[in-house]
Amino acid sequence: MRSICLCKWFVALTVCTCLLMPTITIAQKSGGTLRAIMRDNPPTASIQEEATTSTVIPFMPVFNNLVVFDQLSRRNDASSIKPDLADSWAWSLDRKTLTFKLHPGVKWHDGVAFTSADVKCTWDSITGKRDSGWRKNPRRPWYENLESVNTSGDLEVSFVLRRPQPSFIMMLASGFSPVYPCHVDAQTMRTHPIGTGPFKLAEFRRNRAIRLVRNSDYFKSGKPKLDAIEYRIIPNQGTRMLTFESGQADLTWREVNIEAEKNIKAQQPNAICDMAPHATTGQILYNPNDPTFKDQRLRRAIALAIDHDAFNAVMAHGKAPVAGLMLAPPGGSWGLSQNQLADLPGYSKDVNKSRDEGRQLMAQLGYGPAHHLQARLTVVNRETHVAPATLLTDQLRTIYIDATLDPVEISVANQREIQRSGYQFLMFSAAPPIDDPDSVLFGSYACKASTNYSDYCDPQTQKMIEEQSQTADPVKRKALVNAIDRRITQQAVRPVVFGEYLGYCRQPYVKNLVQATNGLYDSYRYEDVSIEK
Repeated sequence: MRSICLCKWFVALTVCTCLLMPTITIAQKSGGTLRAIMRDNPPTASIQEEATTSTVIPFMPVFNNLVVFDQLSRRNDASSIKPDLADSWAWSLDRKTLTFKLHPGVKWHDGVAFTSADVKCTWDSITGKRDSGWRKNPRRPWYENLESVNTSGDLEVSFVLRRPQPSFIMMLASGFSPVYPCHVDAQTMRTHPIGTGPFKLAEFRRNRAIRLVRNSDYFKSGKPKLDAIEYRIIPNQGTRMLTFESGQADLTWREVNIEAEKNIKAQQPNAICDMAPHATTGQILYNPNDPTFKDQRLRRAIALAIDHDAFNAVMAHGKAPVAGLMLAPPGGSWGLSQNQLADLPGYSKDVNKSRDEGRQLMAQLGYGPAHHLQARLTVVNRETHVAPATLLTDQLRTIYIDATLDPVEISVANQREIQRSGYQFLMFSAAPPIDDPDSVLFGSYACKASTNYSDYCDPQTQKMIEEQSQTADPVKRKALVNAIDRRITQQAVRPVVFGEYLGYCRQPYVKNLVQATNGLYDSYRYEDVSIEK
């Protein structure tokens, strides 16, 4: 009887869902259209102006980089970097100039020839030397070390650095590093971007769907394999899962947890699901303008109250390794080991002892059993955010903090982060743009970085960040990065609360689709993907 009821409920929900969803013509022929699902409406289509998977995933196929991580590799690192718009590259003897030889005959989607001037325009815009008309510039902190970009003819371009930076090319390989056309204005790039990539934008219906079509003039022979990619925007997580389970989609969003995988397998036993510790971590961000949280004793007390094992059990069934600032091993290359974390605030296995220390700090601030701190915890209004935030409020009560949840939409949360207003403290999801310390440290913890939302600035830490960046020996560099990770965690700047164990599922006829396990933003070019029914 239960299965019959469930079937009736499923049919009813599917009918309602179909009435509410946009009508999309789906090509059914083999090798034709990849039907994908999206969680959010992209704020804009301009990858250079955004910092979200909701933009980079659907629009990465529109563009090319100078170099790109191997799209068939499960791990993004220096050894997996491949040519893209550049055929070759070389460092100068002093390791401060990186020169690229560009591929000839490449055209933008509007027919204009691609040249080295486009590369210079792109990075002059990022560094602020050129007024591009961008509203946001989240990648600027990555390139503080970039002195200039120089061209030599149409097919050669050089990046001149102020000091050596071995990981510089890693940032160029990120999905967040597409080359933009000089001749196209910012407004067009936000609504109908022009790229050189394997797919052209055919349709962008906000809150409904995005459709890309094959670039028949693509400069890579035999690519892309697909005729089109159609992304259906479905805000409700349950409906997204049902869309895949019912065979209406070929690929899920990268949000499938252990329970969802079981449900998918029950409905689609041949589906291929790729599950792994996720690059995303849940973190706490304090508003630097709120006087309540300026005292480091309060921030340390909050870190001491966190029971990481409880979060791991709830969020990941114990499968997500506890992490510091950097991605935890074995998934990440630079994170602290469990032994290195054990003596840091909040990471001890003796949770009661940690919370005793937290209560002592709260007592110094005037709080105790009869006088709790009243605070407002802002959180994105999604189940995957609200559930851990609720658990956090329970844990904070053990140190005399009564936190009231303030659920807001993702766009509101992002705006509050940027403006440093409208919240006291905030639980948010963070993932490194690439698995390399420079993208994390210069973006979030370097003094005066535009995305350093906590306004953290410690001269000793800043010195260490700059030192690790120019250290060529990977063993020495990792030791420096680990020391920075421990230092910032000791200071309870942006406590990491939990990790996740997630993945994606695809239909078995979708071939050559690989998503790297140590990155969220770099595996969506889709030029090798095919549908073989």
